[in-house]
Amino acid sequence: MTSKLDQLKQFTTVVADTGDFDAIARMQPVDATTNPSLLLKAAAMPRYAQLLNNAVSTSQGDLGLACDRFGVTVGQEILKIIPGRISTEVDARLSFDTQATLRRAERLIDLYEQAGVGRERVLIKIASTWEGIRAAEQLEKAGIQCNLTLLFSFAQAQACADAGVFLISPFVGRIYDWYKKAEGRDFVGAEDPGVQSVTRIYNYYKANGYATVVMGASFRNIGQIEQLAGCDRLTISPELLQQLADDQSPLERKLSSGQPAEARQSLEQSQFRWAMNEDPMATEKLAEGIRQFARDQEKLEKLLADIA
Repeated sequence: MTSKLDQLKQFTTVVADTGDFDAIARMQPVDATTNPSLLLKAAAMPRYAQLLNNAVSTSQGDLGLACDRFGVTVGQEILKIIPGRISTEVDARLSFDTQATLRRAERLIDLYEQAGVGRERVLIKIASTWEGIRAAEQLEKAGIQCNLTLLFSFAQAQACADAGVFLISPFVGRIYDWYKKAEGRDFVGAEDPGVQSVTRIYNYYKANGYATVVMGASFRNIGQIEQLAGCDRLTISPELLQQLADDQSPLERKLSSGQPAEARQSLEQSQFRWAMNEDPMATEKLAEGIRQFARDQEKLEKLLADIA
């Protein structure tokens, strides 16, 4: 019997949710994703010390640029050991500024291209705010493909698909966390609210002919991953990837096209904001996620300032 990880790879593209080179090389995912929290963890590893120093020395005291250079350099190294793409995130503090997000995304792509990495191997990660979605819409038209992250609601998924973004990352585990705390009980299998959210989005996209890729993210256990087997992509931490690799039991495909779903509906800004207002989980988790990434960005900047 093959491992659950190998079985999963037969019908889902597996993405490593880490900046750890060794874990990526061991698990052999197609793509990899990073974010400010993962970059902060990477920055604490001795093997990244020279990359940090190089980012600082080439940025003329601009800490934002140094962070971008470090993120791109980590991305470059990861791309040497995966066949697919790296997702690199725009500063979360720009999540409500479309034009600033555009400028930062373009700078990240420029840094990759200066390093000899084509834009076809990069996805720009942007928070799924209304402003972030609008920035992604423009970037996609300019040939810069995007990964819309911190996605918790069906309204966010609808808006992303209508904007023509390449990929979304609905956060399974954080949805699960909110409902577990709110309702005072655990969830398993198909009753998991995070699993249900991604299943609904996946079915909606397939039923309505959207090309946007659905990549489930932020998993708390392999049971959530098993329930989403068949999703376009799943981005998984090294710890859960190892659990899947160690498990030899059969894995059943759960998601496939052709399932019933809601009819296509495009949202105006007011409709999007109202839908978010009516979804306390999505409102709270989006704000919390942006704050967390912003704080980790600030910690990374401080680390780089101390080196300077």
